[in-house]
Amino acid sequence: MGKGEIIESENAEVVTNYRNYVMDTSVSYLYREHHIKQNIENNLKFRQEILPIGKVNLNIFEVIDLLGEIVDESDPDSRNPQIFHAIQTGEACRKLHPDKDWFHLTGFIHDLGKVCAHKLLYNLPQWAVVGDTFPIGCAFSDKIIYNEFFTQNSDSHHELYGTKLGIYKEGFGFENMIFSWGHDEYLFQVLKANYCKLPEEALYIIRFHSFYPWHDKAAYDYFADEKDLKMLPFLKDFQLCDLYSKVDEKFDIEERKKYYEKLIEKYFDSPILKW
Repeated sequence: MGKGEIIESENAEVVTNYRNYVMDTSVSYLYREHHIKQNIENNLKFRQEILPIGKVNLNIFEVIDLLGEIVDESDPDSRNPQIFHAIQTGEACRKLHPDKDWFHLTGFIHDLGKVCAHKLLYNLPQWAVVGDTFPIGCAFSDKIIYNEFFTQNSDSHHELYGTKLGIYKEGFGFENMIFSWGHDEYLFQVLKANYCKLPEEALYIIRFHSFYPWHDKAAYDYFADEKDLKMLPFLKDFQLCDLYSKVDEKFDIEERKKYYEKLIEKYFDSPILKW
């Protein structure tokens, strides 16, 4: 996008009903594949392929440019380029917590992990990149969207993975559990590998911002530990910014980017990261 270019939302009006999922749509087809294939076996394959992080070095803004070539097939609310959503979320975070610049940057970068779907990186299928996240290695909650598709997931019929607690115990803590593979987990691993200076609240938000079954529906609450409960208010605040920033608006991309460039300088040793 050229310097000074003004971008406008494709939404004709302010939307008040988000995450409106219906059957027999491209979104439901994506979630069907997602829920069938998000199991322990595939998760371990992705971790072996991607970790440790470091296949390529890219500037954060190069990654944003690459995201412009990717459309999130799981999102029924918007078809705008990722740079638009990144800035909208960051600006919403600024309005909600003007004194927490780390929160603003978290909003701006939270979806950068979707770049693992790009052919220049890992070329992962969308079912392994987008969509709601949840723990695996235990029974799938009926509060997960399109939960009926889990009947075709092999883990649902496993003698251990298919039980309520699975391989865990109550109060185990979400950070200690294996989660479905997606852009949340990938970006969390990228940030850890690059020793970013963002606080633990930011890293937690990045890792679990798509964990809607818990922070929206209270599913899996029996696994939550003290840290999870401490972080929950930050997750809820972030979702206000992530979802409800999707409104009709015009803004100058290059002008808004300047603010986030300064934050990147503050919280990263270099804008060029290992991915």
